[in-house]
Amino acid sequence: MTYEFADRLRNLPPYLFADIEEKVIKKIAQGVDMIDFGIGDPDLPTPRPIVEEIKRQLDDPVNHRYPSSQGEEDTRHAIAEWYARRFGVDVDPDTEIAILLGSKEGLANVARAFINPGEKVLCPDPAYPVYAQGATTLCDAVPIKAPLDAENDFQLNLDEIPQDAKMLYLNYPNNPTGAVASRDYLKNVMSWCKDTETILCYDNAYSEMTFDDYVAPSVLEFGQQAIEFGSLSKTFNMTGYRMGYAVGDATLVAGLKKVKSQIDSGTPKFIQKAASVALGAYKDATRPEIVQSSVDVYQKRRDVMVAGLSRLGFDVKLPKGTFYLFFSVGDNSMEFASRMLDAGVVVTPGVGFGANGEGFVRMALTQPVERIEEALERMEKVL
Repeated sequence: MTYEFADRLRNLPPYLFADIEEKVIKKIAQGVDMIDFGIGDPDLPTPRPIVEEIKRQLDDPVNHRYPSSQGEEDTRHAIAEWYARRFGVDVDPDTEIAILLGSKEGLANVARAFINPGEKVLCPDPAYPVYAQGATTLCDAVPIKAPLDAENDFQLNLDEIPQDAKMLYLNYPNNPTGAVASRDYLKNVMSWCKDTETILCYDNAYSEMTFDDYVAPSVLEFGQQAIEFGSLSKTFNMTGYRMGYAVGDATLVAGLKKVKSQIDSGTPKFIQKAASVALGAYKDATRPEIVQSSVDVYQKRRDVMVAGLSRLGFDVKLPKGTFYLFFSVGDNSMEFASRMLDAGVVVTPGVGFGANGEGFVRMALTQPVERIEEALERMEKVL
């Protein structure tokens, strides 16, 4: 019997990251010591208070049962209280918050709630692939690539993008570029979306991973005619726990909840309750020690890596957000990544984030300083 993929699946481009992972596995099987800067997965442990809370919650049999598909009431209240302390934004925990299995599924599922086949969705390029692929293409919609250029600090030019799209995905601090957005810029985005009647889906997963004098805002500070996605994955080193949230316009949140009610049964209760403890560590807008300590580690790694890459001749700016470096290699990004693989260093080709990422690579600061220094030495030998 022959099985054929649906057209929407055939329309997906090859998932570059899976291909790289396969090559890395083969290298490791051959005995090669690989230093991996490819995937954005924190190597730092989840803070002990969160781990201990999960253990404590596991002892309560109630937490072994199905959670609410919209999220547990106390967790939604904890998120609302965090938004008030961190951003000065008041949200209704009953109608304006949904708990997610990580922000990625929410970013994809919100399109299922509002996008019809053939409709246009504005997707930055380069960008996290879920916007154009997991959301738009899998809704049989049309991804309209909106270029982010280094010359414009990877900011979307609102004067040069179509005004007839139904939805816009935006993400600052930005993956993969590390770019950040000013408050004035986000105000302009909100105004543009209101004028053009475009649904704004704002990916704010890296709001707490910022450096120097930059503090990331919530787009909801400038109006609530949007839906914002957040995650505990990077803030608290909890990627494997799959705990995220969506906050914003009640109708947008309601549509997302309706989709989720049909396809998943929610994040486990014991993880949600630990998430409440994690967010409760914020007593005001200032990062608590369990978050700041991780940021300090990433900032030191950032400084070492940027200095080392600069010595190798690359023009690399100190990013003010995320734990990614995104820089031009003056070469085909796949070929450059392949050369680095042969040297035992894993980097992500920029083209994997869109055509506009060609010529760039991304490196995630997920290795300790001594491994960063060793990787730089390996790179120097093959460049």
